[in-house]
Amino acid sequence: MKKLDEENLIDPVLTEINEVLHQVDESQLDQVESLVTKNKRIFVLGSGRSGLMAKGFAMRLMHIGYTVYVIGETITPSIQKDDLLIAVSGSGKTENVIELVRKAANNGIEVIGVTSNSASPLAKLSNQILIVPGATKTGDGIKSIQLLSTLFDQSVHITLDILCLKLSLRDHISNEAAKAEHSNME
Repeated sequence: MKKLDEENLIDPVLTEINEVLHQVDESQLDQVESLVTKNKRIFVLGSGRSGLMAKGFAMRLMHIGYTVYVIGETITPSIQKDDLLIAVSGSGKTENVIELVRKAANNGIEVIGVTSNSASPLAKLSNQILIVPGATKTGDGIKSIQLLSTLFDQSVHITLDILCLKLSLRDHISNEAAKAEHSNME
């Protein structure tokens, strides 16, 4: 492996993110967009840093007017048949995520899997997948100079923000309307 120039790490990291985002299939993003509607409650699920990306996505969905919950939070109600579950796992093999996705799928709940691995258990259990091919700690995805699943997490964050932008444009939600839902406690 080539020695990195520790003085200039921004350009190689941006190059990696750019490479991943150019491999995200826009048609998958559009299919996910069509499933995310305001007449459904949306539940998000993830573990570790992927879970943090899922929480950030949930927050942005709330800002643009969706009813959204994070699985595992104390105030999250039980998921029901007409709800939508969006699960994030880079490897698509994270046990606690797969266990909950399997239960949801067995109960007829529609599942969107966001992963780097199209052959993973998460992908196989999902009704719709969104492949974000960034490197993960298990070695899936585009290789990276960054630690563990950093490239996947960075790229999934941007991809899900693009999804929120698509939703806001579709739903005619302005930045001002989203700002009105943003906390004024800061």
